[in-house]
Amino acid sequence: MGDPSRLDGMARYGIRTDRAVGVTVTELRRLARGLRPDHELAAALWTSGLHEARILATLVDDAALVTKAQMDAWVSDLDSWDVCDGLCGNLFDRTPFALDKAVAWAGREPEFERRAGFALMAWSCVHRTDLPDGAFAALLPTIREASTDDRTYVKKAVSWALRSIGKRSPGLNAKAIRTAEQIGRTDARSSRWIARDVLRELRSDAVQARLRAR
Repeated sequence: MGDPSRLDGMARYGIRTDRAVGVTVTELRRLARGLRPDHELAAALWTSGLHEARILATLVDDAALVTKAQMDAWVSDLDSWDVCDGLCGNLFDRTPFALDKAVAWAGREPEFERRAGFALMAWSCVHRTDLPDGAFAALLPTIREASTDDRTYVKKAVSWALRSIGKRSPGLNAKAIRTAEQIGRTDARSSRWIARDVLRELRSDAVQARLRAR
């Protein structure tokens, strides 16, 4: 299924291609529909180390069988933002450990492991309608603390997590805006960037209208 001509385009988006073969996510999702759920297959795909195989693993694994040990092991293998985000949004956000692991990884030093913490927060906001707003409000101090990390893939994920929380409900919108204002007063370039990015979206007419309509 691979098409090497796609690798240059992947690289332009900051995706590692040294172990990629050029299969699109659309093709992987189509393939996954005939394979999932299969926990053993997912483990084998991940162990292969192939870029697209690892994305496929996130699509075919059974979240009910995922353990905390597996989550930590797979996160420690991350070396590309797209696998990171797919792992969190296709699989890990459906586990009962999602927010606990998000907070734990948010304190890690490696860039993609730390990004995974905030990507997991963001995806959980979207997919975990069973969780109360309080579970997400509790994440705000962790988000505020990480706002001084100027690494591209971390600061973008911090903004993503805070914007996602602020779009979940009117109450969380107000709390996320206050958090962004606090972050904006921090003397760090990344903090100022995050605050501008978050406030621009959360105060927008479009977001406010959607929240009022709920």
